[in-house]
Amino acid sequence: MKIISLEHRAAFDTDPKLSKESNSFLALLEAISKKEIPDELITKSNEIIGGLNDFIGKEGDLLKALKAGKSLIIKMLEKEVKIVPQNHYQTQWMILGMSVFGIPLGVAFGAAMGNMAFLGIGLPIGMAIGIAAGTSMDAAAKKEGRQLDWKAS
Repeated sequence: MKIISLEHRAAFDTDPKLSKESNSFLALLEAISKKEIPDELITKSNEIIGGLNDFIGKEGDLLKALKAGKSLIIKMLEKEVKIVPQNHYQTQWMILGMSVFGIPLGVAFGAAMGNMAFLGIGLPIGMAIGIAAGTSMDAAAKKEGRQLDWKAS
């Protein structure tokens, strides 16, 4: 089964934001087509793309729909077949590192120093821990062939 393509619209040529988002969406579809994807996921993706092709509305609403469709396809691929875009885990774990490690470390620094102004010291430490963890997970995904040749924009 083959994944369908996003139909070109005149608004893609006139609106730079729509142009960028549609190019990113088309690049995602091209990267997905290079991977072995089960037919049921291709069918679900084709339904999403078909809905975008049939979309009638303002350019701003189309931009939101394109972003939502792209996000939905990526989440579906990650959940069902564990295929992720480049730097996916790095982005996720950076945020988790800041909240899970950074804030508690900052509180500990602040309490130890007797000044809660040092709360912010933990955030970059947590960010570094999260980026390191995410980078290693991205490297493992690439080694296992579970990474798309596409970067999220």
